[in-house]
Amino acid sequence: MPATGRVLLDTNILIALLAEEALVVRHVQEADAVYVPAIALGELFYGARKSTRAAANVRRVSALAAASAVLACDAATAAAYGEIKAELRARGTPIPENDLWIAALARHHRLTLVSRDAHFAGVPDLEVVAWSA
Repeated sequence: MPATGRVLLDTNILIALLAEEALVVRHVQEADAVYVPAIALGELFYGARKSTRAAANVRRVSALAAASAVLACDAATAAAYGEIKAELRARGTPIPENDLWIAALARHHRLTLVSRDAHFAGVPDLEVVAWSA
């Protein structure tokens, strides 16, 4: 999988990055530009708060957020979300709501989405790579 280009990191890739998974760290270092969806940060903060080491994990996620180019949703992202959700519903292949928003951010900003979730492959006009061993 190509490591260069402009990429948006899904939650599972951010978890691998926080775990210092060598392959993911290398790809992030080699990418031209790396973006983090605000939605994925929300998922990480939720996971941190429900963990047994909540305070430490919230600090780690906060540090990641502070060091990242975070993309938030706007009206254009919402339009992309509506289009993607309608396309997937018409096909009978829905995906989780947060993933719809993440796909909409990637499509709206013309970024390659990096995720290990196979269901993103069914999103029209979305380039997806996995960064897995």
